[in-house]
Amino acid sequence: MENGLKNLTIGAFGKAAGVNVETIRFYQHKGLLPEPARPYGSIRRYGKADVARVKFVKSAQRLGFSLDEIAELLRLEDGTHCDEASRLAEHKLQDVRAKLADLARMEVVLSQLVCACHARQGNVSCPLIASLQGETSLATSAGDRLGRAMP
Repeated sequence: MENGLKNLTIGAFGKAAGVNVETIRFYQHKGLLPEPARPYGSIRRYGKADVARVKFVKSAQRLGFSLDEIAELLRLEDGTHCDEASRLAEHKLQDVRAKLADLARMEVVLSQLVCACHARQGNVSCPLIASLQGETSLATSAGDRLGRAMP
């Protein structure tokens, strides 16, 4: 397969990189991937470096980096700007930690609501539905907590 990564059509390139053709075109439009020249009367061809670049973008996305942040990382990809890359990663880590804290708060509220559902007796309205409609004090406190937690 290594030799086959030198002269790829866009379809073969997408398959080698694990993305669809629309993703490649989108990355080109966003400036994340250069668009190769089209020889007169021919089609564009892609190579190993293009495949590696798309895989880099996909790896960064899996870590939660936005396309703008990935563009910045690509600018630093020669490996000589470790301090700048580290600052970007530190900022992303702070974002992830904030999201984890938000999720933990959401877990507490949902757990309380599930417990309230299981504890209900008689012909009363569902505590979960009532809380989402803002009819109970649990809903008010949950909404307040979640409202502060959500961006």
